[in-house]
Order: sequence, then C-alpha cells, then structure tokens
Amino acid sequence: MHEPTTAPPRSLVIGLLMSVVAIAFEQVAVATAMPAAADDLGHKSLYAWTFTLFVIGMALSTVLGGRASDRVGPVRPLLLGLALFGLGLLVATLAPNMYVLLASRFIQGFGGGAFNVALMVVVARTFPPVQRASMMTAFSVCWVLPAFIAPPVAAWVTRELSWHWVFALMIPVVVVTAVLSLPVLRSLGDQLGPADVGDENPVPVWAAFVATAGVAALQVAGQQVDLLSVPIAVVGLAMLAVSLPLLMAPGFFKFRPGIPAVSWVRALQAGSFFAAEAFLPLSLVETRDMSLFNAGLMLTVGSSGWMLGSWLQARSWLLLRRDQLIQIGTVFSMFGIAVIAVALWFGWSVVVIGAGWTVGGLGMGLATASGTLAIMQLSSPAQLGRNTSSLQVSEALGNSLFTGMAGAVYANLRLREEPVTTFTVLFVAVFVVSIAAQVVSMRIGRVANATSGAGMGD
Repeated sequence: MHEPTTAPPRSLVIGLLMSVVAIAFEQVAVATAMPAAADDLGHKSLYAWTFTLFVIGMALSTVLGGRASDRVGPVRPLLLGLALFGLGLLVATLAPNMYVLLASRFIQGFGGGAFNVALMVVVARTFPPVQRASMMTAFSVCWVLPAFIAPPVAAWVTRELSWHWVFALMIPVVVVTAVLSLPVLRSLGDQLGPADVGDENPVPVWAAFVATAGVAALQVAGQQVDLLSVPIAVVGLAMLAVSLPLLMAPGFFKFRPGIPAVSWVRALQAGSFFAAEAFLPLSLVETRDMSLFNAGLMLTVGSSGWMLGSWLQARSWLLLRRDQLIQIGTVFSMFGIAVIAVALWFGWSVVVIGAGWTVGGLGMGLATASGTLAIMQLSSPAQLGRNTSSLQVSEALGNSLFTGMAGAVYANLRLREEPVTTFTVLFVAVFVVSIAAQVVSMRIGRVANATSGAGMGD
C-alpha cells in the first residue's frame, strides 16, 4: 500500500472533525455534570464507574476495531462506532437510574473506541506523512475547544433543565457527521479497503473480553476492601496476565524501545491525567464549596494548555524528535498533577490549581499527538490497525485502571476522612503513576519528526 500524496476531500475532514468535537464535548461535559447526576440518582460510591465503564468499553472495541480495520478496512468500524456512540447518548438521556446510566456509558465508550482507532487508520491511509501532524493538531483543537464551552454549558443545562440533557446535546452532531462522512468514505474505495498484506498474528477476540473483565474485577476489589476483594483481585490480575501479552505489541512486557515503550507511556500518562481530570471538579466542589460552573471552568483552563501543546508539536521550527516531545510532555503532566495535590493539602488558591492543570494539559498536548505519530511512523501498513489499537488499548486500560484506583481511594476514604485528606491522597496516588510515565518515556528510543525534519538523518 503506497503512501498517499494528496489529502482527502474537505467534506470528509469536516465530518471527522465534527465527530471528534461531539465525543470531546461529552467527555468534558460529563465530568462537569456527574456530581449533579450522582446526587440525583444516588449510589455515589459508583461515581468512578461512570468513567471507567466508558474506558472499559473503549478498550474492548479498540481491539475489535483495530483488527477489523486491518481485515476489512476502517470504514465499517468507523461508522458502526459512531452509531453506537449516538445510541449510548440516547440511552443516557433517558436513564432513570444509575445502573442504566452506567450501561449507557459503556455503550458510549464501545462506540467511541471503535471510531477512534478506525479514525487513526483513515488518517494514516489518506494523508501524506508531512500533513499528519497538522491533522493531529486539528483533532486536538477539536478535542480541546469543547473544553472551553462544555463545562459552563453543561453546568447551565444541568441547573436549568437536567443533567439528562447534557447527553442529548450532541446527538444531532453525530447525525450530521454521518451524513457528511458516509458518501466520501464510500467514494475512496480501495484506498480505505483491507491492508494489502494481512497480519500473520492477529489479536484474538477473546483476549479483549478477558482483559476488560480483568480491569472491572480489579476495580470491584479495590472498592470493596474486604475478604471477598482478595480473590476478586487475584482473578482480575490473572485475566490481565493471560490477555495483555496477546493484545499489546511484542516486547510490551519487556519495556522494549519503539512501539512497546510508546504504548506504556500512553497508558501511564493518560491514565494518570484522566484519573485526575475525573476527580478534579468533585474535589473542588467538596473541598472548596465551588459551584459546578466554577469547578467545570477549571477543566476549561487546563484545556488551553493541551491546545498549546498540540499546536507546538506540529511546528516545523520545533527541532525536537518525537521521542523528545513525549519525554518533555510526561514531565509537564507530572508537574501539573503534583501542583494540584500540594495546593489541595495546603489550601492554596484555585489560581495555583488552574496553573498546574494548564501545565499538565500542555504535557498531554505534546505527548499524545507525538505518540500517535510515532506509532504511524514505526508501523508497517499491514499492522497499522493493530499497533494503533495497541496504543489506544494501552490508553483505555490505563484510564480505567488508574481512574478505578482513584475511585477506590475515594470510596474507601470519603466516609472516614476529611475531604481535603481524601483528595490529597487520591492525587498523590495519581502523581506516582505520572512519575512512572516519565521513567518509561526514556526507553522509547530515537523517533524522527517528519514535520520539522529532526532526526530524519539518523
């Protein structure tokens, strides 16, 4: 399969960007609306599950979508994922209790995972290498822009109407995305068909189900903390031990350079960052008596850093290799989470928290786009879907594991400790994970930057 020399039609680009906006809006808006939903529906001990079931569903469908993208092309997984995401929004809109809401979040994650992995394959197959970084920037902008409007909009909608309507807002956008994208995707034909050479060692489907069940078991064990939690945790670890070697790139558990190390960094950095994001609004509501609107604005402030980082990684004058950009990004994210933990404990101004979260977002903007581009550069056409899937499975499992860890800390301390203590311990635990991300980033090895030319002569 030859590298593309021209970009695809603009209507496809617009449709794909709209879909990213819809998914990003919901992810940020839900973080703002969930405290109100938990108060309304009860079962506040299940709070973390509304985030982890989303990423568990995403991890499962990422594996299935990556395999399907290599075998039949990315069009069908992309459209099916978009449809399931829309269905999940509809179910959440109508949810009468917490359990239905949890089910809807799983459906949303399942659809979003299939869509995301197919989207990256579409980009790799339809954009020339020198334009992919700009497309990553465009996706990041579409991911971050909703963060400037979603928190205040979600807070206003929740206050004036209901948190249910936060989920309904993006359903029309999903429909318009499908209408714009479908004709163009069909017209591209062979360019988005199956890979010319098949993967000789495809990911077994059962491994995806076992891995996601293992993550769920670990979270159940973490939140119970009784005699029954021990065998549940053992079963969960056994499931991961059996399944993850088949899901991850060869050498993943040996921390080999290249794709395995990039996947590890994504799991640890994104896992720590999104675990912090899930609990940041709640921590401000419970420790500072902030309104949902003001707590949500903190996510908006941090998103400006992500946008800046994403913009920087695509600059031709930034003469740094992709591995160097990832390493710098992990340092910034680690620093941002540390600032939040310290500021909560000492009662520092929310301005300090906002500054820290902005720096953390800057690190995510640099590392996330660079990690995806590194995977594209290091992958053969026949294994692009699998390796992209491995990267996104790493992210999804990292998110679910570490958000679940944070949820376990919250569930076990919230009734026994003061809120400040509970959330400080939670963010310190997340900070430790971010340290691990920085350490592993040093194992990636040299990865050239096609945008600036850095490392191209190595």
